[in-house]
Amino acid sequence: MFDRPSAGDRAILVNLDFGKTDFAESLEEIRRLADSAGVQTLAVAKGRRQRPDPALFAGAGKVGEIAELVKAHAASLVLFNHDLSPAQQRNLEQRFECRVVDRSSLILDIFAQRARSHEGKLQVELAQLEHLATRLVRGWTHLERQKGGIGLRGPGETQLETDRRLLGKRVKVLKDKLAAVHRQRQTQRRARARRETFSVSLVGYTNSGKSTLFNRLTHSDAYAADQLFATLDTTSRRISTGTAEVVISDTVGFIRDLPHTLVAAFSATLEETVQADLLLHVVDSASPARDDQIAEVNRVLAEIGADAVPQIRVYNKIDLTGLSPGIERDQYDKIAAVRVSARTGEAIEQLRSLLTDFQAAQPMAKGLAAA
Repeated sequence: MFDRPSAGDRAILVNLDFGKTDFAESLEEIRRLADSAGVQTLAVAKGRRQRPDPALFAGAGKVGEIAELVKAHAASLVLFNHDLSPAQQRNLEQRFECRVVDRSSLILDIFAQRARSHEGKLQVELAQLEHLATRLVRGWTHLERQKGGIGLRGPGETQLETDRRLLGKRVKVLKDKLAAVHRQRQTQRRARARRETFSVSLVGYTNSGKSTLFNRLTHSDAYAADQLFATLDTTSRRISTGTAEVVISDTVGFIRDLPHTLVAAFSATLEETVQADLLLHVVDSASPARDDQIAEVNRVLAEIGADAVPQIRVYNKIDLTGLSPGIERDQYDKIAAVRVSARTGEAIEQLRSLLTDFQAAQPMAKGLAAA
């Protein structure tokens, strides 16, 4: 095994072009992910392929080129902006003689670094173990041997079977603990429902400015930073709109190719989104990839069953784009989007007014639905 350097990883990034239109944006994203993980980028290896190589993901020539970069820069890590199979990862580590990490593993590592609450840590550990389970099944054939040595000869159990059994036990413990969190959240939601409290969830691509907007709307000081996945733990605050109360929740950001193990592990947190009365879909209007990011967020919302929740799109960071603050309406005069700057506060009061108007219309809408 390869140890992580005490001073932090020095990495070669690998980003291959398989003909998608978002190649430049994906390269910038993996740079920012590496930076968020505390990884120093030494060089970037790029190339074009029609499809991944079954054994090495990249072709033999490109792998040789990356190996030269690793040697020239004394890199401790090769970071692929793609998901690798266990066999590909093992083969590449043998070629490069250093650790190889794929995109999903990098995101899991960032989540592990950022989790602060007890619930967040449970969710991240569960996601990591379930990701590791795929490696146990598919990639750890070198462990399919009988244990040997004094005191280690079990009744025919292989090392792989032991690892799989211990991992399964820990996964069950974590799922039981998260189930208790789920029951607690259900109790809290029932209490809010009895009080007829209107709930709003902020959703969006990572680093779209959700936490900054949350702080503006609620006059609080939740952690906000210009980095990917600054927020992992859901934070909720109660605000008064003048006529009633609203609970606003800041949630974890989404990202392209978010590992499914993370989506599943964060189901308790994301349930706040599913049960919300309204979603504020925060968009980084200054990002050239904003349309792709909107589509990715909507895809994850559909995956967790939140696509039926009413949604207002909030185009944030207009201070970086020159867009004027205001409200966009569709052909039926319904609100389609709001243009704001959470950093400067432009149009925040208009957004507050929209929440009040939307909340006031809810009892009427629910009454019509019941009829």
